[in-house]
Amino acid sequence: MRCTGGAVLSTGGEPMTVSCRLSRGFWPLLPLLLLLAGCLLIVPSVSAAESPAGKIITDIVPLNNKLRSRENILSIMQSRAGKPYDEGLIQEDVRKLQGTRWFTPGGVQVHTQPDDAGRILVFVVVTEVTNTVQEVVFEGLEHISIGELRSLAGVRKGDPMNPLTNEQGRAAILRKYQDESRYFASVELVEGGKASDTRVVYRAVEGPVVKVGAIEFVGNDHAMAGRLKEQVATKKALLGFIGGKFNPMSLEADRLKIAEYYHGLGYLRVQVFPEVIPAADLHTVRIVYHIIEGEPYLVASRQIDGNKSIGLDKLEALTAMKAGDRYDGRLVREEIKRIEDRYGYEGKSVHVQPALFEVPEEPGKVKVHYQVEGDRGQPDRVGNIFVEGNTVSQDRVILNQLDLRPGQILQYPLIRDAEMRLIRLGIFDAENPPSIEVVQNEFDNMFKDIRVRVNETRTGQFMIGAGVNSNSGVNGSIVLNERNFDLFRFPTSWDDFRDGRAFRGAGQEFRLEAVPATIFQRYSATWREPYLFDSRFGLTNSAYYFTRNYVEYTENRVGFRTTVDRRLDQFWRTNLGVRIEGMDVNNVPDYAPPSISDDIGQSTVLGMRLGVTRDSRDSFLYPTHGSVFDAGVEQVLGDYTFPVGTVEYTKFLSTQYLQREDGSGKHVIALRSQLSVAGNDAPVFERFYAGGFRSIRGFSFRGVGPNENGFFTGGKFSFLNTVEYQIPILPSDKLYFVSFVDHGTVETNVDIKNYRVAAGFGFRVAVPMLGPAPLAFDFAFPITKAPWDNQQIFSFYVGLFGGS
Repeated sequence: MRCTGGAVLSTGGEPMTVSCRLSRGFWPLLPLLLLLAGCLLIVPSVSAAESPAGKIITDIVPLNNKLRSRENILSIMQSRAGKPYDEGLIQEDVRKLQGTRWFTPGGVQVHTQPDDAGRILVFVVVTEVTNTVQEVVFEGLEHISIGELRSLAGVRKGDPMNPLTNEQGRAAILRKYQDESRYFASVELVEGGKASDTRVVYRAVEGPVVKVGAIEFVGNDHAMAGRLKEQVATKKALLGFIGGKFNPMSLEADRLKIAEYYHGLGYLRVQVFPEVIPAADLHTVRIVYHIIEGEPYLVASRQIDGNKSIGLDKLEALTAMKAGDRYDGRLVREEIKRIEDRYGYEGKSVHVQPALFEVPEEPGKVKVHYQVEGDRGQPDRVGNIFVEGNTVSQDRVILNQLDLRPGQILQYPLIRDAEMRLIRLGIFDAENPPSIEVVQNEFDNMFKDIRVRVNETRTGQFMIGAGVNSNSGVNGSIVLNERNFDLFRFPTSWDDFRDGRAFRGAGQEFRLEAVPATIFQRYSATWREPYLFDSRFGLTNSAYYFTRNYVEYTENRVGFRTTVDRRLDQFWRTNLGVRIEGMDVNNVPDYAPPSISDDIGQSTVLGMRLGVTRDSRDSFLYPTHGSVFDAGVEQVLGDYTFPVGTVEYTKFLSTQYLQREDGSGKHVIALRSQLSVAGNDAPVFERFYAGGFRSIRGFSFRGVGPNENGFFTGGKFSFLNTVEYQIPILPSDKLYFVSFVDHGTVETNVDIKNYRVAAGFGFRVAVPMLGPAPLAFDFAFPITKAPWDNQQIFSFYVGLFGGS
């Protein structure tokens, strides 16, 4: 047969037309043609079949159910006779029926049949689980509680026997063992793997808790092993038994972190393969990361597209990477942030999407393309501000940290800064930190609403610590601190105490501190309101008692100090303080000079000080750049009348040429100068002294200054300077070698007669468990000194802190 016509199939069911001329070979093909014709006749009816959606359900009929009654099955379903058929609701019914575990996996099927009235009959065809669990047994599982095992297995006595659920329980128990570092544990489903079983039996060989004995890297020719160890979460056990538990689930995350580290160095084709090598006793493993670095990529060109409201030249000025440089992933992230912030300060929320394109004709080079998305001309403005989640803290405590007011231009970088300030308050959950979201308001215009979400947490701390240093000997520290205090939120019932609402919620700080020591004692109570009347002014009040035994005399000081400060901008702050103190100088030797003995007894000091501070350090603990400037003038009245002026400046310097390739390991130079002058009427307890740690090292505490008959009498002029050079030793940057030169003098009058110089070296050790400040150990040797100065080669500071 040869066809001379065509064929057309209509989805609406129109007939198909075929025009053919018969030939001698037609008859053998007749059965095939009949089959084709039959299929074509069926197609229109299938295509024309109607969906059951929306049709009224006549009845719902369960089929094949023997153990579960019709009523049991229908009670689980939400679909009902007399309601329209809803495919989504039917699928939810199937999920719920399967969730009962009455039926085998996939054992619930739904079919429909239309009737002549245009309604639908629904059939629920089920395959029931015929056996139930008579007993659940755990063999050899000794290090997980029975309650947790039952929860992990997810099966109880009386449940339908479901082999799939039982196998999932076995896998969950095995994962639990691996999470607890029992890497070689095995869990077997002895019974419960067949539908005909009546018991579920899990048998385990727990194995030992596995520690990480060593972490090694192979193939890391261009990256320090120490720096790579800092990237991974897996850590080696300290001394073989402290920490270092092995969790195989972390290997993949570690692999990705190592690859990300290499990408930042320009090795975009790096490959990382972790290998776990067990020890013979199976108690430790050696983890070896095999690394194929490849070659570092260079930048062929850099391009910025999508910018509309800001000129290309202004955006180019924010970037540093140029053609010919090695590709630097860290620098790419920094440049993206600078571009987005440039738009953000103008009230425009953009997203800069980076893309890398290899250059086929130049292997090893990539084009860096920054695509600016969302650039539009009109700036956004702040609409409504909503605060959520603060059950104790007042709204104003949170709003004071925002620097955002309705109606002003919405500067997007301020949102990130506000989030950090909220975190630094320390009054919200660190595991679920505060977040600020910009949401479109209901009018869909330039005004964007701000939603702040916080999660309250414990804000009170009780800390016990200890410390020792070469200046003050051994001292203890007992601190009670509340970071979210409210002086005026008095309790109205015992529930306020129980729920933590009494005297809490205003963002104030209240601190009680006791520091008993071998040489001195200090006790104080401090209250601070950082935003007085919701302004940029802060108020601090402190009452204190201090006593110390010096070589020349014993000093007792009790006083009260109040300070009002004003934040001018990100760096500058001014302050005005008033102090009133009662002084008692006693235990003065009979042969002490008049410059000391004239001040024996009790006296009153009233001081008023005006100061200004500028702080631009990048870190309070380990600054690498920035500076601190502090200047103040105080007029003292009372039993003594004299002025005091101080100026102090510290500068931190570092350079990218003296650091590791990844930006860590910075060499830092710290320069510090302090100039202080007091009036002629200044008593012995208000004069200046030098020597010791954080002063002129190489001399003992208060071992530098004017001296009369072997008594250090203090000076009215002080000029102290330090040059210190820090060099990191460990790849973790937790151990530094420092070299320094301390020089300066303390004189009776504004004059330089006996200038001291000392040079030395030391170490800084960061031990997080001992507190934020590093341990300091210094050796210094005087080069020039006065004949009466007291030398001290070694000075140190060690702190130990704990809290709850």
